[in-house]
Amino acid sequence: MALLEVEDLTVKFYTEEGVVTAVDGLSFHIERGETFGVVGESGAGKSVTALSVLRLIEEPGRIESGTVRFDGEDLLSMSESDVRDVRGNDIAMIFQDAQTALNPVYTVGEQIAEAVRHHLDYDDTAARKRAIRLLDDVGIPEPAARYDDYPHEFSGGMQQRVVIAMALSCDPDLLIADEPTTALDVTIEAKILDRLEHLAEEYDTAIQLITHDLGVIAEMCDRVMVMYAGRAVEKATVEELYYDPKHPYTVGLMSAIPRIGDEQDRLQTIPGTMPDLVEVPSGCSFHPRCPFAEEVCTRKQPALVDPDTGDAVGLSDRAAACLAYTGDLDSELDYEVEVTGRDAPPSEPQSNSRIHAPDAEQHRADSDPLPADSDPVGSDTDLLDQDDPDEDTGGQQDG
Repeated sequence: MALLEVEDLTVKFYTEEGVVTAVDGLSFHIERGETFGVVGESGAGKSVTALSVLRLIEEPGRIESGTVRFDGEDLLSMSESDVRDVRGNDIAMIFQDAQTALNPVYTVGEQIAEAVRHHLDYDDTAARKRAIRLLDDVGIPEPAARYDDYPHEFSGGMQQRVVIAMALSCDPDLLIADEPTTALDVTIEAKILDRLEHLAEEYDTAIQLITHDLGVIAEMCDRVMVMYAGRAVEKATVEELYYDPKHPYTVGLMSAIPRIGDEQDRLQTIPGTMPDLVEVPSGCSFHPRCPFAEEVCTRKQPALVDPDTGDAVGLSDRAAACLAYTGDLDSELDYEVEVTGRDAPPSEPQSNSRIHAPDAEQHRADSDPLPADSDPVGSDTDLLDQDDPDEDTGGQQDG
């Protein structure tokens, strides 16, 4: 049994403009101790999915159907008081914006200690000691002194570290990180992600990581779910996703990754925008932007299937929602994946994976399986390996 099992989750918002189906029949699972990535453009339903797990959807939103089983218990059928015991204790969440997640009238240390006292039944002295240790764990300099500081006295990067410390305060089994490095510069992002990864290993915590950054996904995650317009369009391990993508939307995201040394004048993009979820296109919701779309794509909504067999899947690790795998398309998907592994000596430049945009003359060429020591994004994410925690200077570099 997986730590978290979400099945057929549907979430709708009833607005004046119409009914927004933010999450539509979503299913996935997260194993104990693993890092599970959720990626997609803004409006794909990533954050709503995370909030639904903790039952934090507010009016006019409503969880219409589905089950969310955590450690075998359905969170959607629990009483509100029981769910409050789960929040922050068994499942914790890092919200996108640290400034809005922290209460401006309480000191940062007190906000951490409050959760410790509530869930772990510590007295004031023990809770304060634990909060100071957590501030030190996430790299806050002079944590005992900073305990009594208010959020506005911290830089953006340090506020984010405080939110991470708060999320880890009760040793949760699952940490939901919703864009944990939004609006931070890349050097601070690298430090925070590196600390998050090490702390999760120390506390043996599973992570659901929501991000737009495919480089972060490659560096941190074990498995990935790609979302589009409220639905999962592809599920795969990180290696399979980067070296053998199956859905045209995933191909488009991969094609848009900038690469060091690339001499292109312009980055490749996916034409168009995410559809209005009040009026989702009929059939496959991606068909207005898909270079491989055929007439049947406007009529038939693809289900998640095994791309090798075309059979329906449930919580499977490998699946794609495209009619190309059910025999409904007249043509095949026409793209090419060019892959070189990390076989070069460390002193030589790292290699990258590339996905070429489709054209009339290309043929789809899936790559061989990823070597065990390969790096899906090569030098693009090596910054995460360069951080030295002992050189952290705190607020001076976080602003």
